[in-house]
Amino acid sequence: MTTEARLYKLEGIVEGVMATLPGQITSLEGRMELFRQEVKAEIGGLRQEMVGLRQEVKAEINPAFNKLMLYFTALAAALAILTFLR
Repeated sequence: MTTEARLYKLEGIVEGVMATLPGQITSLEGRMELFRQEVKAEIGGLRQEMVGLRQEVKAEINPAFNKLMLYFTALAAALAILTFLR
């Protein structure tokens, strides 16, 4: 194959790529936009879920903390009684 034939073939390939490239770019942009919207929706859902989980954790921490404070108070009272009995 001569250099001119190779050049002619290469020009054809380049022209073909240039003809299809804008459509492919537009298609890719559309798919990226859809993906971006899906990700935003997913993030929004996760934020609402995190709020619920945060409230559940707070609801579980408060009674546990109160129970721990009662144990420490009972321990302090027991130690005070032992101190007075000596």
